Amino acid sequence: MSFQTRGGMHSTAGLENRNIIRSANMLSMLVFLVVLSALIIVHELGHFFMAKKLGVRVEKFSLGFGKCILRKKRYETEYSLSAIPLGGYVKLAGDNLEEFTGKTYEYYSKSVFQRALIIFFGPLANYILGFLLFWFIFAAGFPTLTTRVGGVMPGFGAEESGIKAGDKVVAIGAQRVQYWEEMQEAIKSRKPGEKVELSLLRGTQELTINVLIKGKNISDSSGRMHNIGLLGITPDEDTIITVRHGPAQSFLLAGSRVWFLTAMTYQAMTRMVTGRMSLRESVTGPLGVFFITSKVMHLGVIPVLFLLAALSVSLGIFNLLPLPLLDGGHLALLLIEKIRGKALSEKVEKIITQAGFSLIITLAVLVTYNDIVRIFGDKIAKLFK
Repeated sequence: MSFQTRGGMHSTAGLENRNIIRSANMLSMLVFLVVLSALIIVHELGHFFMAKKLGVRVEKFSLGFGKCILRKKRYETEYSLSAIPLGGYVKLAGDNLEEFTGKTYEYYSKSVFQRALIIFFGPLANYILGFLLFWFIFAAGFPTLTTRVGGVMPGFGAEESGIKAGDKVVAIGAQRVQYWEEMQEAIKSRKPGEKVELSLLRGTQELTINVLIKGKNISDSSGRMHNIGLLGITPDEDTIITVRHGPAQSFLLAGSRVWFLTAMTYQAMTRMVTGRMSLRESVTGPLGVFFITSKVMHLGVIPVLFLLAALSVSLGIFNLLPLPLLDGGHLALLLIEKIRGKALSEKVEKIITQAGFSLIITLAVLVTYNDIVRIFGDKIAKLFK
C-alpha cells in the first residue's frame, strides 16, 4: 500500500509539472502571437494612414490568414481577423492594373512619389515603434549587470592577478565604472598585452590590482572575427540593477540603438550575400523568434518590450530589401517606372511577382529549417545514434 501511495504521489506531482510546463508553453505562444500581431498591425497601419492621407480608398484591413473569425465594415473599409495571426495586408482600391479604372481614389491614380510614400510608411511605422519603445525602456528603467565578478576564466590576466568571484570593479585606471557595459567599453580601448590598473572592492576592503589584458579571437554580431582584449572575468548574473535615464538622454539612446541595429543588420546581410557569413548565422525565422520570446518573457515586461522594439526595427529593415513582394521590391519597381516614364506591363509584373513569391517561400523554408537545426539539432542527432 505504501508503495502504491508513493507512486500515486509521484504521478500527481508529474501531472502537475506537465500542467505547469503546458501552461508556460501556452503563455509563451500567446506572448509570441501578441508580439507578432503588434508588429504586423503597426506595419499595416503605416500603409493605411498614408493611403488615407493621400485620398486612396482602403477596401480591406486584414490581420492573419486562414478562416476569418471576425469581420466588420466601417465606411468603405472592411476590417477582418483570421484564425492564424501570422500575417496581414491592406487592400487598396485600384492597387493593380487589372482593377484600375481611373478613379481619383484609386492607388494607381496617384503619382509615383505618392505611391512610394504609401509603401514606405509601412516599414517607417515599424522604425517609429521600435524607437518609441526604446525611448520608453531607457526612461522607465532597464535591467543591467553590475561590475561584480561572477567567475574568473582560467588562463587570463584576472586569474593570474588574484581576482576572485565576488570582487566588484569600481574603477579602471582613473575612470569610475558602475555597470558591466561601462567596464567592457573601457577595456575595449585597451590592446592585448597592455596592463591595466583595476580598483576593486573585496567586502569592505579596497584593492588596487594590475591586470594583464590577453587577446582572444571572437566573432561579432555581423560574423567578423576580431582579436579583442579581455580581463578574463564573467559577470555575477544575480546582481542585476535597474538603470533609468532622463527623457532627453533616453531619446538620444533610443536613436543610437535604432542606428546600431540598422547598421549591424545591413553589415550581416552584406556578409551573407558575399558568402562571408552563413544564412544560419544571420537569419532567424518565426520558430526562432518563438523560442527567444519564451526565454525573454520570464525576465519581465521590459525585456519583452526590448525584444519587441528590436524585432520591429528588424521587420522595417527586412521589408525595405529590394525583393519582389516586399515593400522594398515595390519601391524598386516605382523607381524603374519613374526612370522609364511609365509602369511595367502587367505581364512583366506578374512574372516578377511569381518569381518573388517563389523566392520568399524558398527563404521561409530555409530559415525554418535553420531554426529547427539550431534549436533541435542535438536532439535530432541523438535519434540516429
